[in-house]
Amino acid sequence: MSANALPACFVDTNIWLYAFIEADDAAKSARARQLLQGSQPVVSTQVINEICVNLLKRRVFTEEQIRALITSFYEKYEVVELTPAVLLAASALRERYSLSFWDSLIVAGSLMAGVGMLYSEDMQHGLIVDGKLQILNPFLAGE
Repeated sequence: MSANALPACFVDTNIWLYAFIEADDAAKSARARQLLQGSQPVVSTQVINEICVNLLKRRVFTEEQIRALITSFYEKYEVVELTPAVLLAASALRERYSLSFWDSLIVAGSLMAGVGMLYSEDMQHGLIVDGKLQILNPFLAGE
């Protein structure tokens, strides 16, 4: 990584949603935007799906905006696809760490992307997975 390169990290769904929808919590929205601008986010197809369904359900985005958002994710960020390798790794992670089905897919995608940090509001803050990946809640004081 060059001196000017931003650190790569995996970003979970809720953080993206806070960045897109400020009405929910202005402080969390500001922190989410700061985190996304100060890093090189990695995302998975699962996270993109979750973001889109929430933006549509809340009637925040139109279908046209959803199409633009999907295109933008693939143009700007590394997108981890849900492959058989990710699904099998997620199964092993569920056994070792007692993760939920959906969380295990996100953790497996993070590991497949080779990032060292996963930002999530919903997972165990501070957990280190396989000695390679740390899960952090960016909304806790000091993060």
